[in-house]
Amino acid sequence: MKFAEMLSLIEKGKADGIISWHPDRLARNSVDGGKIIHFVDRGLIKSLKFPTFWFEPTPQGLFMLSIAFGQSKYFVDSLRENVKRGLRQKIRRGEWPGKAPIGYINDRNTRKIILNKKKYSYIKKVFEMYATGKYTLLQIRNFLREKGVLSNTNKPISISMTQNILTNHLYYGAMIYKGEYHLATHEPIISKKLFDKVQEVMKNRGRVHEIKKHNFSFLGLMKCASCGASITAEKQKGHHYYRCTKKKGLCQEKHFLREENLLEQIKTYLQKVSLSSQDTEKVLFELDKEKEQAKEQTKTTVQNLKIQLKEIETKLEKLLDLHLEDNLSTEEYSVKKQKFLTEKLEIQERINDFEQKGLSWLEPAREFVLSLNQATKLLSSENKEEMKTFLKNIGSNHILQNRQLIFSLKIPYDLVAEQSEATTNLLTFPKWCAHQDLNLGPFA
Repeated sequence: MKFAEMLSLIEKGKADGIISWHPDRLARNSVDGGKIIHFVDRGLIKSLKFPTFWFEPTPQGLFMLSIAFGQSKYFVDSLRENVKRGLRQKIRRGEWPGKAPIGYINDRNTRKIILNKKKYSYIKKVFEMYATGKYTLLQIRNFLREKGVLSNTNKPISISMTQNILTNHLYYGAMIYKGEYHLATHEPIISKKLFDKVQEVMKNRGRVHEIKKHNFSFLGLMKCASCGASITAEKQKGHHYYRCTKKKGLCQEKHFLREENLLEQIKTYLQKVSLSSQDTEKVLFELDKEKEQAKEQTKTTVQNLKIQLKEIETKLEKLLDLHLEDNLSTEEYSVKKQKFLTEKLEIQERINDFEQKGLSWLEPAREFVLSLNQATKLLSSENKEEMKTFLKNIGSNHILQNRQLIFSLKIPYDLVAEQSEATTNLLTFPKWCAHQDLNLGPFA
């Protein structure tokens, strides 16, 4: 801006000379340097004064000036390339080259990002909160403000900052730099599993705003089986009814489902995956007994995971060789590299779980059993909001068809539902949980 203002004053005849420390302070690119020389040729600039450089408006002086400008451009170009090369090297070492996100700080000594002891626990908490599906971005932002968490530039947390936090791969130990996926070496705040759960909640929530006018408890739970449109609700004669919005055109579903009937269907599902408090204690006791026996199995599992890790590293080396030999395009290389690195990160997390916790399945298993007991408590309390959240956690593809709620139970809730005729069968839970790679959803 200042350079353009200066040339404008010269062109208007308000000045005819420039004082500068050195030519490289005056122009550092070919366009600016060319303008200066062009103004000298036109006679608009009659004098250029430098304490460390001689100049006269002669052919020899212009030649020397152009050389000085060329040297300054070369210096800038070289510096830019060296900076880029340094950033690339940092990325290859797994070090984030930019400003630390909230929850981390830039360590001046190591030039790496490290945990901010005052903030990182709050960042972990907001991921856990949002993953439940019970909190909005506004509520998460308010939580951070209540805890006094500011941005790294000491600004109040905004909703956009909150969304950036919840979508930042750095928090689970990965980096997206110039569109390419890399693993990082800094200490992660959350697991990738929790990060993926948050992205799923954010994707499903989209821009749908909850309607609070009549407090329809089960809005946002179901889609229409016939046309795929959302299910809306309305109040008639003191009762709540659920029906298709028909926003996608003609729909065969013309029936209204009364909330009381929907509640009875939900209770039926809850009964299939419920476990009494007494039986819950028995199963938890069995889990504790299995702990010692599973420790030996853990060693074997870790060894197998490390073998898988080496296989992935070998695949990454072969993939790089193919790319360097021009047998794989940059786009194909980036996609496959991200896939392998994601698998590598997930295996590393599992190994860490086994090595640090001893038994990575035990705590998720306990949480799963407690969730079965939660179903029993929901049957008693009839808390509709919690029922909706619970149904989303245990199942997927909730649809309304001919006044019937239909959805697919996730593993291992489907197995529990199959054994619901005899709750004592659940006492075998620790054995099959310890030997199966189960998707325990939000309870993992």
